[in-house]
Amino acid sequence: MSTTIPTIKRAPNPPKNQNTCNSIDAAELIVHYLESIGVGSVFGVPGGAIEPLYNALAKSSRRENGLDIVGACHESGAAYMADGYQRESGNLGVCIATSGPGATNLITGVACAYDNNIPMLVITGQPAITSFGKGALQESACTGVNVIGMFRHCTRYNSLVSHVTQLETKLVNAILHAYRSPQGPVHLSIPVDILRTKIEFSGHTYNLNEQIAQQTVLCDSRSVALLQETLNTSAPPLFFIGKATEDAIEPILRLAELYDAKFITTADAKGLVNVRHSHYRGVFGLGGHTSAMLTLKHHSGTIIALGTGFDEFSSGGWSDSLMNNQLVHIDSCADNLMHSPMAKLHIRGNLRYICQQLVNNRLAESPVLPRKAYKYFEGSNPNIVVEDATKYHSSATPIKPQRLMKELSERFPTTTRFVADAGNSMMWAPHYLQPASHRQKNSSSINAPLQLHDRRSGHNNWLRLTLNFAPMGWAIGAAVGIAKASPHCPVVCITGDGSYLMSGQEITVAARENLPVIFVILNDSVYGMVMHGQRLAGAEKIGFSLPQIDFAQLANALGINSHIINSPEDFDAIETTTFTSMRGPTLLDVRIDKEEIPPMIMRLKSLGSIKESLAS
Repeated sequence: MSTTIPTIKRAPNPPKNQNTCNSIDAAELIVHYLESIGVGSVFGVPGGAIEPLYNALAKSSRRENGLDIVGACHESGAAYMADGYQRESGNLGVCIATSGPGATNLITGVACAYDNNIPMLVITGQPAITSFGKGALQESACTGVNVIGMFRHCTRYNSLVSHVTQLETKLVNAILHAYRSPQGPVHLSIPVDILRTKIEFSGHTYNLNEQIAQQTVLCDSRSVALLQETLNTSAPPLFFIGKATEDAIEPILRLAELYDAKFITTADAKGLVNVRHSHYRGVFGLGGHTSAMLTLKHHSGTIIALGTGFDEFSSGGWSDSLMNNQLVHIDSCADNLMHSPMAKLHIRGNLRYICQQLVNNRLAESPVLPRKAYKYFEGSNPNIVVEDATKYHSSATPIKPQRLMKELSERFPTTTRFVADAGNSMMWAPHYLQPASHRQKNSSSINAPLQLHDRRSGHNNWLRLTLNFAPMGWAIGAAVGIAKASPHCPVVCITGDGSYLMSGQEITVAARENLPVIFVILNDSVYGMVMHGQRLAGAEKIGFSLPQIDFAQLANALGINSHIINSPEDFDAIETTTFTSMRGPTLLDVRIDKEEIPPMIMRLKSLGSIKESLAS
């Protein structure tokens, strides 16, 4: 393995005899760096200790191509928005909060980004450094409620800027750490007097774009050759595709076709593939399909796992069918490779680079490969076995969650992004959603060697979940962030009434920003996963009830378009333009049948709490 980490370069300074330096607030230096690396939107809640940074952001917003400031209702929502923005745009997510409770309110969203490897810059304020230890309002340094200590456990870089001369160095280090492997959030806490300090600035910053792009371990030729030999000397492998393959999905799918191999995905990678591909066998793990489980169970050859850390949800509770000595694990992150010690081969490197090399080598070995007519089904993929398939077409009232997923799959355009929240939503969505594919059905150049510069954006992932930390309400803020990054594409946020009661106020941000987010609330007056989990485990029935709420009326009070859905026919009464309009948010208050059990048996097995009669 090899990597090149070049020296950080500053753009050339103007001639010494030309006095071009300006006096600016230190906060403005932060803004200049964010502009230089392509950040378009920042998310936060203002406050006194962070005011100078908001002043600098306001100046930027008045410049052509300056930063857009999005005010959240709650700091956790700001972090979720930055998370969604990063996943959609590929740019650094940025969230800002004041000192004390503003900072602590961010922590859940930052921890979620940490567990899901989302590059994010978190900036929190502090009272003036001269007031530390004197009982200053909302002090949160080491002499107060120590947020630096709190963030230490959920960030890749975490520091208090105690002098203005540290600011640029620490900012550069933080941004670079956000993109190092493993990627994740970084945190700077900056006292208000330092943000106000005047500095001399020539307009030139360190060139971070080049450094971010090159912070990638490629892969040495020996490892690629070893992997190629493994593929060539075995029966067709089975490809197990994880979320971190976003930039590599094209060569991965071409590789699977060249080796006539079947493939399955994790729940959060389902949105990267065409679910109607004849070689696709469905989701394994959370909300998974029996077809994926059986395909894995009966596969006797090599399993090629790409871009997955084998967490509980994506590994099916660390299933023996997956995690055995037939496994080849390929990932750019060394930490992920440590999760598969039983694998017969570990390859670390850039997934796109590795798979491109394998495709090109395969084509070089056999320049005239037989062209296969890979089939794409027009309707549901018959190779994917779903639970209770008849309920997908049920006309019952209240509407079945399975039928709801069918309606959502069919009524929105192909540019739609779906976001599923923690709880039952993230079980129903990966199992039953099957919208028209964003991906081309037929590759016109399967035999053409791929080029390294031929990159694709991760925004083609039409289904986003948070599988690890998984806080309720994440999808509500994330949907806003996704819509800010792609304001011309509908975003469907699938969330529960419990999640909406936690974070639903962020719908007002979508309204203020005029974002095309459709909030779909699975309204059943219970914490569904808790209720079903207790029933299936034979546990005490406690704590899962919620009040009956008319969320449509709440939306109307906020001036937001809304509809109540009791049955499939209610969708027909909604104007078609509602599903394609770019005129701001819409809320669908969907009264679902709460007795329907989502595909959650795997989760209960992992907890060891399911009844023996159901465990098999």
